[in-house]
Amino acid sequence: MTDKIKVLVIADHPMAPSGVGTQTRYIIETLLKTGKYKFICLGGAVQHKDYNPQKIQGWEEDWVVFPVKGYGTPEMVRSMVMNEKPDMLWFMTDPRFYGWLWMTENEIRPHIPMIYYHVWDNYPYPHFNKKFYESTDVIVSISKVTHDIVNNVAPDVENHYLPHAVDTNIFRSFKDEEIKRAQQQHFNDESDKFTFFWNNRNARRKMSGSLICWFHEFAEEVGPEKVRLIMHTDPKDPNGQDLPLIMENIGATDGRVLLSTTKVPPEHLAVMYNLADCTINISDAEGFGLATLESLACGTPIIVNMTGGLQEQVTDGKEWFGIGIEPASKAIIGSQQVPYIYEDRVSKEDFIASLHKMYNMTRDERKLLGLKGQQHVKKNYNFENFQKSWIKIMEDVHKTYGSWETRRGYKTWTLKEIA
Repeated sequence: MTDKIKVLVIADHPMAPSGVGTQTRYIIETLLKTGKYKFICLGGAVQHKDYNPQKIQGWEEDWVVFPVKGYGTPEMVRSMVMNEKPDMLWFMTDPRFYGWLWMTENEIRPHIPMIYYHVWDNYPYPHFNKKFYESTDVIVSISKVTHDIVNNVAPDVENHYLPHAVDTNIFRSFKDEEIKRAQQQHFNDESDKFTFFWNNRNARRKMSGSLICWFHEFAEEVGPEKVRLIMHTDPKDPNGQDLPLIMENIGATDGRVLLSTTKVPPEHLAVMYNLADCTINISDAEGFGLATLESLACGTPIIVNMTGGLQEQVTDGKEWFGIGIEPASKAIIGSQQVPYIYEDRVSKEDFIASLHKMYNMTRDERKLLGLKGQQHVKKNYNFENFQKSWIKIMEDVHKTYGSWETRRGYKTWTLKEIA
């Protein structure tokens, strides 16, 4: 028997390189270091070779991951709750993946509170999410857009604004001599090319095909021997486009577009951000966008679509830390699961103009943008505040809502007046 607070986690596998996986790992490691917690994780969103439980090295029995398909099933969660007796359930990512979980909240919440680290990409207010929000004890919102949405859709639910953070011990500015060595190692005699970097999943909303085609046009205008675009992604992701085929079709296989396909640790990503002159993200929907925050932490300015969490990264309302492109169209799109949401599309003309603007800046002008962005990250997205905030939120949830014999704040019934 232990007096540690036991947390059941449902999210991407915490050792996965995705933004959700990375942030989940950061939060778990932060709480483990207090000595007050232990974790059982359903690690999903990736294909697993082995579905046996995994004990994370260094944490013994305090951190066990059960690999799952998707994000698990109601049966798995029921079994975990009843057999493991956790003190709370913490889950993260898009609510589209958790309808099945909220359907079972009447079985879970009588015993333990549910804490949701929530992201939503855009307006209009998703009132169809109200039932989900109200089936949760505490919501922690990743972006200012998400925080405003929850406050308006479900004002009675406890809601905290706590954005992603980056480890600035890893994502940092390199010294000039470090950059020169890395340039020689990676680019040899082509170190003087202006380098744009794109680090994203090759998925429809990420606009990867448009990015290649539009960058190709820009390269033709300034001279393809002067610029390059490095895309760190899976070029044949089944949820995205066939990037090599697009490059071949438009004649962009001469080195102006380079594909980086090997999964690398954060330290290697930091090198790539430092080698870049600018990092790009023009997704038509982006809850937060961790890569651009990592880029700013390294002192590299960004070009982004003014949507979702990207807009709070590129400007604080007074200063700019790159170029923000206002969407040329805001179309209401939807599905049976998500009846309506804005899809923010930038235009080719605005994007290419932004590339020219960044390209034509002096090195000192770009460096100043990057340094301002770095200070923005240190002030508003720093790791220390991120860790302190999560420690406080989780401690407050445990004290306020309790679990099992001490469970508080949840009623299995409601009173309604019938006219």
